[in-house]
Amino acid sequence: MGTRSALVAAVLTVTVLSGAPAAAGPRGACVTVAADGSANFTTIQAAVDAVPAGNATPFVIKIKPGVYRGQVIVPADRPHVALLGLGRDPSRVVIVDDRASGTPKPGGGTWGTSGSASVTIDGADFSARNLTFANDFDESAHPEITARQAVAVLTRADRLVFEHVRFLGNQDTLYLNSPNAATRSRVYLRNCYVEGDVDFIFGRATAVFDRCRVHSLDRGSTTNNGYVTAASTSIDNPYGLLFTRCVFTGDAAAGTVYLGRPWHPSNDPNAIAQTLIRQSVLGAHINTATPWTDFGTWPWRDARYAEYRNIGPGAAPNADRPQLTDTEARAHTVTAYLSGEDAWSPNH
Repeated sequence: MGTRSALVAAVLTVTVLSGAPAAAGPRGACVTVAADGSANFTTIQAAVDAVPAGNATPFVIKIKPGVYRGQVIVPADRPHVALLGLGRDPSRVVIVDDRASGTPKPGGGTWGTSGSASVTIDGADFSARNLTFANDFDESAHPEITARQAVAVLTRADRLVFEHVRFLGNQDTLYLNSPNAATRSRVYLRNCYVEGDVDFIFGRATAVFDRCRVHSLDRGSTTNNGYVTAASTSIDNPYGLLFTRCVFTGDAAAGTVYLGRPWHPSNDPNAIAQTLIRQSVLGAHINTATPWTDFGTWPWRDARYAEYRNIGPGAAPNADRPQLTDTEARAHTVTAYLSGEDAWSPNH
């Protein structure tokens, strides 16, 4: 088997989520959630609310198979929360809600992008394993709602770990953010699956996707079926989004999906997207001519976009696809992105 074929085979092997074993999870206090009432709690939020404020040790919430509908918020004063799905694969435990940015709020107004999130994580040192987060807002059923950003997970905390987790949605599926532009928040995702269409991985957090599958849904266009990323990395942060040994797949027509566009929230000129895709497999749905594109008046060439040794039908190098040298690549590793001043190393 050649080097390229071996890489494809290796990446595909580690990104198969069906049958992924449930990780043992961290040791500490433990409660169980079951929708049928056979455990400590019937909802995820009730279990999170049971975590002591200022908790300093792992608090494991085991979740029995089922669909758990309703918004979940892990507040900043509830660190060290660990969600562990007890099914035989991530599809057996689903945490889901169905609101969009433009969905009316009960008290008036609309939810907005952040408020649309099915799950919001503000507590540091959070982890999730062997489960699914989803936002199943039905765009076709609500033509009256034009603001269709529908977040499955919003993160704003530091030192987060997701392993064997699925993130399902359409526009803005996974919002990786931080409390403010001056604060760096780190997220590590290993053997995960993320799907969506428009800007479905976005925000200013520093996040590493390690051996993940990133799947673009078909919007039915013959020219533009969306954008995988929309990073808004702060200018003083050298590390935004890193995809390493991932597989980019899609249902969309060949050449109709962009790898990313630079998001400048509130037209912030200091939000300079940083995204690197390295040693990954890019499917035919990726636009090979110009995979990075402008976001309104903000040009992609001013962002910090790069690739390194990618393969697949969507990975043909050209002058409009910035590539790292071997020397530059050695400075853009998982450790470089995540270690920080506290030398954080996620358990993997």
